[in-house]
Amino acid sequence: MDVTPPVPQIPTPTWEEWPDLQQWVKHHQERPGGDQASAAFESLADRLEHFPGGWLMVSSTEKLFNWARKSSVWPVTFGLACCAIEMMATFASRFDVERFGMVPWASPRHADLMIVSGTVTIKMAPMLKRIYEQMPDPKWCISMGSCANSGGPFRHGYHVVKGVDRVVPVDVYVPGCPPTPESLMFGILKLQEQVADFQRTGRRSPPGPPPD
Repeated sequence: MDVTPPVPQIPTPTWEEWPDLQQWVKHHQERPGGDQASAAFESLADRLEHFPGGWLMVSSTEKLFNWARKSSVWPVTFGLACCAIEMMATFASRFDVERFGMVPWASPRHADLMIVSGTVTIKMAPMLKRIYEQMPDPKWCISMGSCANSGGPFRHGYHVVKGVDRVVPVDVYVPGCPPTPESLMFGILKLQEQVADFQRTGRRSPPGPPPD
């Protein structure tokens, strides 16, 4: 009886057997919307392509700069009255506003946000306006608390400015006496929306009437 050695059956190699090309096919299948990248990433990119080993994003420097301005608003560090205590608590470890890209800065020449936290007196108004004018454009202002919005319980005093919008332009009003850190954080998020809209259209959103 003749015993013949088996003839190995070698399959024809195909390009899909290579791991890198398998990964290529896997990532080029249709995926549900929003699964490839976050909304913030997609807003920056004019085009997104995925290939074995990473992502390729095509964008413009203008979009990157506008995203940086919206996501890294630096407030100038100063406080006027009791609302400043709530502002300090907002920037402390419990609420950690730095996760929004905000860093309190002592020099107005390197800051682009003024948070008016407290009562603005007639004696303090010229110094407040001087600090605001030292800030580079584009600059923004948040009026924090009833005293800054409209004078608050001291509205009828002879020494109190009836709203900081009579001294500097205000973009966002945060009501309360004093506002909680959550209220200030909500105002900061609304301001970021205004900054994004300004970078997209070139026009500032008109602020609403100041709350009492």
